[in-house]
Amino acid sequence: LPMAFRDVNARRHIGLQQLSSLALAGRTLLGPVKSYKFVVDESTNQSTLICSAVRLIESLDLTSAAGQLLNETIQAQNKQFKTGMSTLLFLVGAWSNAVLECLQQNVPVSAIVSVMSEGLNSCCERVQCLQISIHDVNKELCSSSVRPNAFKSKACQIGCDSLLNSQTSPYFQKDVSAPEEVISINTCSRQEDDGNVNKCLVSPLGGFGSIASLVKPPGDKSTSLISGSGVIISSCNKQNLTHSRYFSALGKSYFSSQQGNFQGNLSGQSTDPCECYGLGHLAMTLSHGNQTSMKLLQSVVAYQQERAECSGSSQFNIAEIVTCCLLGLPESYSCVSPGFVTLISPEQATVIKYFEDKPLRILLMDGDLTEQYRHLGFNRPCNVRTILEHPGLQEGRAGDLWLSSVLDILKCFEINLVLVKGNVCEGLMERCIANSVLVIGSVTQDVLCAFGEVTSAQPVTYLTQLNASCVGSGAQVELWKACDGHATDLGELVPVKIKVPGIALLTAVLTTTVASKMQLIEDQFWTSVYRLHHALNDKKVFLGGGAVELLCLSHVQTLAEEPVQPATKNAVREFHNPWLAASVTEHKSVVLQALASGWKQYLSVVMCNTAKASSELEACTSVDHHLKKAADCGSPSAYILQEFRRGDLLRGGSGPLADHGVGLKVYDNVTAKTEAWRRALDLVLLVLQTDAEIITGPKRNQLLNSHVSSEFMFL
Repeated sequence: LPMAFRDVNARRHIGLQQLSSLALAGRTLLGPVKSYKFVVDESTNQSTLICSAVRLIESLDLTSAAGQLLNETIQAQNKQFKTGMSTLLFLVGAWSNAVLECLQQNVPVSAIVSVMSEGLNSCCERVQCLQISIHDVNKELCSSSVRPNAFKSKACQIGCDSLLNSQTSPYFQKDVSAPEEVISINTCSRQEDDGNVNKCLVSPLGGFGSIASLVKPPGDKSTSLISGSGVIISSCNKQNLTHSRYFSALGKSYFSSQQGNFQGNLSGQSTDPCECYGLGHLAMTLSHGNQTSMKLLQSVVAYQQERAECSGSSQFNIAEIVTCCLLGLPESYSCVSPGFVTLISPEQATVIKYFEDKPLRILLMDGDLTEQYRHLGFNRPCNVRTILEHPGLQEGRAGDLWLSSVLDILKCFEINLVLVKGNVCEGLMERCIANSVLVIGSVTQDVLCAFGEVTSAQPVTYLTQLNASCVGSGAQVELWKACDGHATDLGELVPVKIKVPGIALLTAVLTTTVASKMQLIEDQFWTSVYRLHHALNDKKVFLGGGAVELLCLSHVQTLAEEPVQPATKNAVREFHNPWLAASVTEHKSVVLQALASGWKQYLSVVMCNTAKASSELEACTSVDHHLKKAADCGSPSAYILQEFRRGDLLRGGSGPLADHGVGLKVYDNVTAKTEAWRRALDLVLLVLQTDAEIITGPKRNQLLNSHVSSEFMFL
C-alpha cells in the first residue's frame, strides 16, 4: 500500500517543539539567582509561586506525551539527587533546538543520535580533570583567605536571630545527654542599625545546648574560658568565628591564647589544618549563594560533627535531619533545634501542660492507628469499596469497643506519648486527649528509628502486639518557643518539641510570613542538604561557576573542528551499513556544533540571570573570549583551572556573593550534574526517534497535492 511517512527532517517536529516550549518557561530558574514565577490556573484564577524546575513542571497541565516524558525525567532526577533539575530542564530545551537545526540541514536521525551520544560521553570523560577530592577542597579553602566568617555581617545577624533560638531561654544545657549543668549567658539582641550588627557574633552551635559563645563589648579584646563549662568568650573586633567542636572535651583540653586568637589543639584532635572548620566550609561552597539554607546546614553539620567525635558515628547523616515549617513567623526566626519539632492541634496542645517536662513513656507504631488498618499484604484492593461487611445494628457499639480497648491498653502500660507513622483515627484522638495521652500521626520512619534508639522503644504494627519491652521511656514534650523565649501560637496549629537525652535527631525549623514561600524555603534547604550529602558520597566535587560547562564547550568545538576522516571498518561494523557509517562521518561536525550550542546557551543564560552580562550577546562574547584564550593557552583545562583559582572565570563582579567582597569558590556535585546531562540528552533523542507519524491508505495523491506535502516522505 502507498505509505506516507511524516518527514522528521522537515520544519515541524511536534515533540521537540513541545520540549523546547516547556523548557523555555524555566529559563530564569537556571543558575544561583533564580526568578520567582507565578503559575496561574485559568479555570480557578488560583496561582502558585514556584522557583524550581520540579515545582514548575508539577504545576503545569502536561497533556502531551513529550510533556509527560519530561515530567517523569525531572521527577526521577529529583527523587535520586534533589538537585540538577533546572540544568536538566534547560538542556532539554537547548538540545531540542539544536536537534531541530540539524533536521533543518537534512542530517539523518541515526547520525544525530550517534554523534550526540558519543559527544556527551566524550565530555563526561574530559571533565574528569576538573574533579577535586573533598580533602583537597578543605585543604585549599583553609589555606586561602576565605573563612567561615566571610559572611561576618550575615553570620552575626543570623546567629543571633536563628542559631540561638532553638533554645527557649537565656540558659543552655552543656549537653542534652549529660547531667544538667546550666550556664547563664546574655543572648544577642537584634540590632536595628547595620553598623552595630558586628557587635555580636555567635558560634553556630550556640543553639544546640552543647556549647554557647558569650559576647563581650567591642572594646574588650580578651579571650577567656569559663573553666569546666566549655564556653568561650572571644572578641568581636577580630570577627573570629570559633567552631565549638574543638572545646567539647571538657577537662582534657588545654587552651592558649595570644591576642585573642586560639592557638591550641585538643588532645586527641587532628592537627591537620584542613579539619579546622570541618564540613561547614564545604557546605558554604555548595550553597551557591543561598545564605539562609547554608547557615542552617552549617549548624547541623557542626552539631553532627561534634557528636561524631564523641560517639564515632558518621559525621553527616541525612537520616537524622527533619524539617518543620512554621507559617506566621519572620524568616529570621528559622533555626535548628535538637529533637523533633512538629505541629499539633490546639486541643492536643492542652495535654502538654499535664506533663510538665516529666519523662514520658513512649509508644512507636509503624502503621495506621485505626480499626480497619491491616499491614501490607492484608490490605484490600484499592478499587473495591466495601459498603457493609458485618450486617447488624451493633456497628457503632463495635467501634466504641475498639476505642475502649485501645485506651485500656495505653492505660495498662502507662503510655503518655504515641508516635504513629500513618493515620490516626479521629475518634481515638479525641479519646486520647480526654485521657491526657498525646498521639501524633504522619511521623516518618527516620524519626521513629531515632526515638527507638534512645528510648529503647520497639515499633509495633498493631496494639495487640504490645508488651512491656516495646514501650520506651525518657521522652519529654514541651511547647516550642521562638527566639524571644515565648511559646508560639500560630492559630490552627501549635509547634511542639519532643526531646530525649542523647537523641541524634535535628529539626530545621523553617519560618516565613508568606504562605506561598513556605514550599520554596523547604525545597532550598533540602537542596543544600543533599548537595553536601552527594558530595560526601562521591568524595569529590566539580569546579563550579561554569568551569565544567566551559570545558565541555571547548572540547566539543575542538572535536567539531577536526578534519573529516573516511568511515573506518569499525564504524561500518558498528552500524552494519556502509551508508550509515558514511553519513555519521559526513555530518559529525554539524551535529557536534549543535551539541556545543547547548553548552554555550547554558553559560550565557547563567551569566544573564546572575547579572554578569546585560544581554545574551554580551554573555556569548565573554564566553567566546574565554574560549579563544583557552585555545591559545594550548591546554583549556589548565586555563580554566587557573581562572577558577583566580576567581575570574565568567565573573562580572556581581552575583549572590559579590557583596561580601570575598572570592568564594563554588563547587558542584559530580554524579548529579553528569546524570542531569545524560537524562536531558536521552530524553531529547528518545522523542526524536519516536515522534514520527506513519499514514497508510489511499491518500497518497491527496497528500501530494496538499500544501503540507513538503512535510511528508512518500515510500
